[in-house]
Amino acid sequence: MLDDIITMNRYNENDKKSIRWSLFNIIRDDDKNNTISTIFDCIILSLIFLNIVIIIFDTFRNVPGEILKIFSSIEAVTTIIFTLEYIARVWTAIYIYPQKRYIVAQIRYVFTFKAIIDLLSIFPFYLPFLFPVKNLLFLRIIRLLRILRLFKLNRYTNALSKVGNILKNKSYQLICSFSVVMILMLLSSVLMYYIESDDQPDVFENAFSGLWWAIATVTTVGYGDIYPVSGLGKILGAFIAILGIGLIAVPTSIITAGFIEQIPNKKEKKNYCPYCGRKLEKEE
Repeated sequence: MLDDIITMNRYNENDKKSIRWSLFNIIRDDDKNNTISTIFDCIILSLIFLNIVIIIFDTFRNVPGEILKIFSSIEAVTTIIFTLEYIARVWTAIYIYPQKRYIVAQIRYVFTFKAIIDLLSIFPFYLPFLFPVKNLLFLRIIRLLRILRLFKLNRYTNALSKVGNILKNKSYQLICSFSVVMILMLLSSVLMYYIESDDQPDVFENAFSGLWWAIATVTTVGYGDIYPVSGLGKILGAFIAILGIGLIAVPTSIITAGFIEQIPNKKEKKNYCPYCGRKLEKEE
């Protein structure tokens, strides 16, 4: 405990005038932003959206070569900026974990979700230089990984964090509801196979063919590529479709309840003093 206090005091007194501390105040993720930090956030956000636009345009065919060169140059510059940002965040990780040693704090930060996303967003750009490959499929997979830069937006909005917290808090209920849905789909797929395999041997070749039908039916997608033709199969299909409507709505209602539970929490916090924690009296 004493070591932690000494460490905190060291950072607060000596490092506040250092370049590391100034850099940390610019790139930090909390709400304590100054003008420079706000400008930095706007620049990074603009680069993220610019990269998303480039990824979208990269899917178009017959794009002029000059435009492709411009896109490549922009991607190279933005990747270098993202790389410097990643290095800066690792370098200033000691202020995120002040109770840890320098190296331990940096290693711990590297394995956080946000740091992993940052690394994966820049890694595909450098991979062809480190390991030259001529496999087109592998190159396409590498280029596809660039879409992970979209998750960098999680630093500047708490929307994804809220969704993650809800999924974590409601994980038990969600697992139970999904388990019931999976049992229903497996049961219906096997039953449909035994009912329809004689009438449609080429369509319902095995239970996995029935599982594809069950997924399309329970989720109310209904692609229409596989469907029952016998009378008993149609009755089973209608029953599964009606039952699936209710079961699929259960996970949605659980997630909705999680959002609703988070709304009054902010209102309740406003009734307490942010400094002493005492409940504030309402003005009449």
